[in-house]
Amino acid sequence: MQYDFTTLLDRTGKDAIAVEVIPLKDAKIDEGFSRIPMWVADMNYATLPSIQERVISRAKHPAFGYFDPSEEYYNSIIRWQKVRNGVNRLSKEDIGYENGVLGCVASALQTFTSPGEAVLVHAPTYIGFTGTLENNGRRIVLSQLVQDASGTWRMDYEDMDQKLKEHKIHFAIFCSPHNPTGRVWEKEEIQAAMEIYARNNCVVVSDEIWSDLILEGHRHIPTQSVSEDARMRTIAVYAPSKTFNLAGLIGSYHIIYNDYLRDKVRRQSSLSHYNNMNILSMYALMGAYQPEGEVWVDELRQVLTENVNYGYEFIRSHFKGVSLSKPEGTYMLYLDCSEWCREHGRTIEELIRAGIRVGVIWQDGRPFNRPDTIRMNLALPKALVAEAFDRLDKYVF
Repeated sequence: MQYDFTTLLDRTGKDAIAVEVIPLKDAKIDEGFSRIPMWVADMNYATLPSIQERVISRAKHPAFGYFDPSEEYYNSIIRWQKVRNGVNRLSKEDIGYENGVLGCVASALQTFTSPGEAVLVHAPTYIGFTGTLENNGRRIVLSQLVQDASGTWRMDYEDMDQKLKEHKIHFAIFCSPHNPTGRVWEKEEIQAAMEIYARNNCVVVSDEIWSDLILEGHRHIPTQSVSEDARMRTIAVYAPSKTFNLAGLIGSYHIIYNDYLRDKVRRQSSLSHYNNMNILSMYALMGAYQPEGEVWVDELRQVLTENVNYGYEFIRSHFKGVSLSKPEGTYMLYLDCSEWCREHGRTIEELIRAGIRVGVIWQDGRPFNRPDTIRMNLALPKALVAEAFDRLDKYVF
């Protein structure tokens, strides 16, 4: 490979909550075990060198005054979306900066819904959606994803339609690829969902932050591409942050083709006078969305596919009572431990603490709206992934 995804990156003292924080109150690591960060959704790989080069080059200039996003910024997004996702007819006017995907979700919520109004989301549910909806005083209505005979997560279209009608919902959040299940929706599935949203006159925010991190054998379909109605009904949100490990720099962007939706969202987001780009964030995106970025992402996808295959097969063969669906995108596993907990007479919290005691810092999956679950981040060098599962096998399961 051209890029390094095997070096054990030391992030200690480098402002990384992944290695500085244990996300379960009072949980501790036993003496003798090193920390393996497998919870918050950032990666333990060095980022693309051209990103650092662009940021460092700009930082060498001793002035950081007011600025507007450059033409190169917009052209980088247009080119990336065309090459990676087959997006055509995308113009500068359709693109807008966002201080994070959830910032755009909040602006859209405030624009198109009122406090107390219901919003439809799928469950399991990304916890960021839950927090944003609750913080903005909206009522969450869940449509549960269901697993078919092969364990693949599917949308329940009848349930979606029923709940949209029953609760008089006209705003929905769609997650593609889906977090935490890792499902990469096929075109026909997105079309079916968008037809239901259209019949119920819903504005749709489509979170596509994971769109670059598709595992081998699968392909991301932009929600706005499945029909002309979807193109005009959807507020799509992307970012280089998940792809290139840039979350600490902040910087997402929306794609909105509908003039009415775009004007309303931008007006709402401007009211706080806070939704403004950091100049180094702009240079990071321009450094990422280059041909070398394509090579880096394709190599990363190979590495993540290997890690996911390894983790999936290890769990199936070693951890009796733990079930999971094989992800098609993202770098997360979502484990259903209900049978194991029942058979061993232990709670899910006891299981999570047992893993943390041996240095495997994994994440409580219950806040994603499913009981007895754990979310695991596999974006680590393969040696650490293998070490983590070896410890779990020896000391926990």
